[in-house]
Amino acid sequence: MTDLRPRTATSTEATGGEPPGKPRVRLRVRFSRLDTAWSPYLFIAPFFVIFGIFGLFPLGYTAWVSLHDWDINGAGAFVGLDNYVTLFSDPDFWNSVYNTIGMLVLATVPQLLFALVLASLLNQKLRGLTFLRMGVLLPIVTSVAAVGIVFSQIFDRDAGMVNGLLGLFSIDPIDWRADKWSSWTAIAAMVNWRWTGYNALIYLAAMQSIPRDLYEAATVDGASKARQFWSITVPMIRPAIIFTVIVSTIAGMQLFTEPLIFGQGSFAISGGSLRQFQTVSMYMFEKAFRDFDYGYGSAVAWMIFLLITILAVINFLITRKGK
Repeated sequence: MTDLRPRTATSTEATGGEPPGKPRVRLRVRFSRLDTAWSPYLFIAPFFVIFGIFGLFPLGYTAWVSLHDWDINGAGAFVGLDNYVTLFSDPDFWNSVYNTIGMLVLATVPQLLFALVLASLLNQKLRGLTFLRMGVLLPIVTSVAAVGIVFSQIFDRDAGMVNGLLGLFSIDPIDWRADKWSSWTAIAAMVNWRWTGYNALIYLAAMQSIPRDLYEAATVDGASKARQFWSITVPMIRPAIIFTVIVSTIAGMQLFTEPLIFGQGSFAISGGSLRQFQTVSMYMFEKAFRDFDYGYGSAVAWMIFLLITILAVINFLITRKGK
């Protein structure tokens, strides 16, 4: 017999032939896929937002200002590339570039070489090793202003400790602020003292990742400690060396506080009476914030950016060629 009683819709039929929980499962799968695809971008988004606000925008705005005759009263006439044309023919600007590169070489090369030696010593089994490793960090946490003031006294012409030591060997006192090479040496000494320990710790971390089997095999083959250092240690920590070279180059091109404090007096921002130790950053500050020529100062700032970019590219090409 045929059942003529009305049927009630089952749960599967009421949902269009699907179980009641299946739409929820599909929705959960979609959210899971979106989370997998977009979560990394959301995590790194704050960096790019902050970098855009405090990095890209000031960079672009500085470029816009450099194209104007901009002074303390605000934006003036649009002058195009006139500030850059004047800049390229400005002997004071090229003098500051020469000073900056000179101090960069004097500060970077000895600093990284000594950091390599210091890291190699800290990688040995010594007593109080933790204390020694912490000690190399003390110059970094010291205020750069305090470092500048102390070293200014150390290299003082009349009562400085360095001239006092030179006097023990019957060497006449040196006016460290009066000449290019003497002032560069004094400023480079500040930078070296402050950052050698930082680079040494980077090298130390890289050295500790080198397999000890390499040193044991080299010892069995009769290689000396010096040969092991140059043939095993240095090649194995090459990425760390490249990193410190690039970072030191960028920092050296932006050198400002140390020579400013070393200068003292009314000629501090000018890098001495003859601009013998004025860096590019000091020259930019002088034009923008002492002479209130913001357009010209912005052009100098953009030249600093271009110089850093050029040096970074040179480092990259040398690194790629070395591989």
